Amino acid sequence: MYRFFVEPSQIRDKRIVITGSDVNHIRNVLRMKIGEEIAVSNGIDNREYRCGIEAYTEDEVICTLRFIKEDGVELPSRIHLFQGLPKADKMELIVQKAVELGVYEVIPVAAARCVVRLDDRKAEARVSRWQGIAEAAAKQSRRAVIPCVHDVMGMREAVDYARQMDVRLIPYELAEDMEHTKELIRSIRAGQSVAVMIGPEGGFAEDEIRLAVQAGIEPVTLGRRILRTETAGMAVLSWLMYHLES
Repeated sequence: MYRFFVEPSQIRDKRIVITGSDVNHIRNVLRMKIGEEIAVSNGIDNREYRCGIEAYTEDEVICTLRFIKEDGVELPSRIHLFQGLPKADKMELIVQKAVELGVYEVIPVAAARCVVRLDDRKAEARVSRWQGIAEAAAKQSRRAVIPCVHDVMGMREAVDYARQMDVRLIPYELAEDMEHTKELIRSIRAGQSVAVMIGPEGGFAEDEIRLAVQAGIEPVTLGRRILRTETAGMAVLSWLMYHLES
């Protein structure tokens, strides 16, 4: 079943109005007929609105609400992925897969060892593109919300932002004790917010690790192998998804 996102104001009692680029997609690409059912989310709550296509206008798809599904597709905790900026188009893959795994927010971080350096204009364009990828991935994976891709932060700003989360983890190649990592994961409870900080290709610098530790961010190990930056975050998100949905 196809899923589309609308603003809360577009859900009006028993009627849902779809506008924007989705109109052309529904009418001319998918060629959906009157009466066919689609799923709609408002991108905020955990509800799925099942509705049937009632009519087309020039710039709207008018739908009639059939029922609301409230069994919840979102993780019971909000996961914030702080991702050190990687080279090339790796960030696009990271955003896509992180959204599929249930992340709530992605925060690009310009760490000291990042090869990529973005000026304000480029950063704004990249974030806009990454947000589009997040929305597409949210539709594909039938998420109830569209995860936010935050503006690029420096390391100190990112650490300050992470202080707000209940649980704060930073995978680090020199960290040891896998049992401690398991205990931290197992201790996370539904409703808690979780920060996961992933370094760029060269990892975090030692002073960045010290800064994180001073802010109460726990260094953890991901095992005996060194994972690429695009793999490390997915490993942690997979662990969290398994734990929170068990």
